[in-house]
Amino acid sequence: MTTPLINPDRPARTKTSSAPGRKTTIGFVNLGCSKNQVDSEVMLGTLVQDGFELTGDPKKAEVVIINTCGFIEEAKQESINTIIEHGNLKKAGVCRVLIAAGCLAQRYQGDLLKELPELDGVVGTGEFGKIAGICRDLLEPKKRRQRLWISKPPYLYDDLAPRVRLGKPHSAYVKIAEGCNRNCAFCAIPLMRGKQRSRPVESIVAEAKRLVSEGVKEINLISQDTVNYGVDLGLRQGLTTLLRELVKVKDLPWIRPFYLYPQQVTDELLELYAGEEKITKYIDMPLQHINDRMLKRMHRLGDRAVIERLVEQIRSRIPGVTFRTAFIVGFPGETEAAFEELKRYVEETEFDRVAAFLYSDEEGTPAVNLEEKVQRSVMETRRNELLAAQETIAAAKGRHKIGSVMEVLVDGISEETERLLEGRHQGLAPEIDGVVYINDGTARAGEMVKVEITDAGAYDLVGQVAGDRLSAKLPQTHGKTSRERGYR
Repeated sequence: MTTPLINPDRPARTKTSSAPGRKTTIGFVNLGCSKNQVDSEVMLGTLVQDGFELTGDPKKAEVVIINTCGFIEEAKQESINTIIEHGNLKKAGVCRVLIAAGCLAQRYQGDLLKELPELDGVVGTGEFGKIAGICRDLLEPKKRRQRLWISKPPYLYDDLAPRVRLGKPHSAYVKIAEGCNRNCAFCAIPLMRGKQRSRPVESIVAEAKRLVSEGVKEINLISQDTVNYGVDLGLRQGLTTLLRELVKVKDLPWIRPFYLYPQQVTDELLELYAGEEKITKYIDMPLQHINDRMLKRMHRLGDRAVIERLVEQIRSRIPGVTFRTAFIVGFPGETEAAFEELKRYVEETEFDRVAAFLYSDEEGTPAVNLEEKVQRSVMETRRNELLAAQETIAAAKGRHKIGSVMEVLVDGISEETERLLEGRHQGLAPEIDGVVYINDGTARAGEMVKVEITDAGAYDLVGQVAGDRLSAKLPQTHGKTSRERGYR
């Protein structure tokens, strides 16, 4: 996912800069996941606080920063292409400094400087808090040489960090931890983000309260391994403890945790999900595979029987839950029979949302040395088959919602057409799931309204504000259409 700079006119929670003279302009491009987005927001906030001026037009930026992603091969290539594209601004624009930050920078460091001479600086995941000083150093003519800023990750922001938020004003991501202690064979995240470090409960709650005071209605809790939150702080039921404090925050309707690892989901956590209205009835749990041999080769805990019991338990304990998961196709050793087992499982279990990734060799991970590699063409065919099966399931689930009335958080005017509003019910997460199009009735961005569903597609619903049959009087806001994008 590529996120351009938000409207620079939007106010940021920062201190007034005392920097004299004209402000240096910064152009910023965010690549990758929501965790990267939070990093970008903190860097943007730090830059504004230090006196830089943000611009949404990279051609007008004297400093261009690319916050890169290095999760899988496609993401790495997108990051490299974006660096090359913006490197051309040194000739066509006013760009004086080009910086690559984030996961790809942390992982490949000097290699990026060598292979991409247009880069002036490479900033790793442990140096985000220093971004303003780094920009000023590189702007000094006497210091104008390619340089690295790399330290042991991760940098972990707190509730006092300045942020310029990207996306909708009424929906925010809150990163509760950084890094990961797992040893999944395919994953390079620990190499880029380090071991898990959790923020204190008090810091997260303080940030949530501030966000609510700014108009946020939905807080999305993110980390690499959310269900493992607090283990490094000595908390035995860290996520449950955190959620019990967050539900006390006044005027916060929705709390949505992401990325629950299948193991360590406790009865107490499920009980809290089921009984607390503020916690969305939405489970995001990447399962990665269902074949026992594949799970073992992936270094995933548990087997098919464990996963099946857990899925059944979640559905029985949390009525009406929306279940989103992700699978990897083409992992080394995945036979046709193993893939068919996975596809049958998806068809039989009928998840609400399924993302499918192609396996890619990632340097430094155990899977690189595994034999029985699967050809890319075979992987692509399998992914298409899996997603086609899921689309049929999703379409049927959508049709069953016709006639129901759902609470919807309105995101604003649809990008599809100004004649439609769009929003999301609890089972639709921002950016990665579908939307509810509203074609009749009145509502404002950030408002929660009852919507009667009148039509449905595979991933999107259509409806009208319940009790309101007037033509929609659309507010002057802007919304972004969400689609099933298939990334973690």
